[in-house]
Amino acid sequence: MANTSSALKAARQTERRTIRNKSEKTRLKTLRKQFNAAVASDDKDAIKVSGPALSSAMDHATKTGVVHKNAAARTKSTVAKALN
Repeated sequence: MANTSSALKAARQTERRTIRNKSEKTRLKTLRKQFNAAVASDDKDAIKVSGPALSSAMDHATKTGVVHKNAAARTKSTVAKALN
C-alpha cells in the first residue's frame, strides 16, 4: 500500500485509467471481431459499415494512448485492403 499522499493519488489515477483503457480495448476487440466476421462471410455491406468504424476507433485509441500508433496503422491497413 502507498504511504505518501502522492503515491496514493497515483494509485487512484492508475485505477481510473485502467478501467477506462480496459473498456476501450474491449470495444476494439468487439469491433475487430465484427469486421473479421464480415470479411469471412464476404458480406460487402457489413464490411463497409464495420471497416470505417474500426478505423475510427483505432484512431481514437491511438490518440488517447491505449494502442500504439504502429499497431493502429497495421490494423487500418488491413481494413483498407479489405475495403478495396
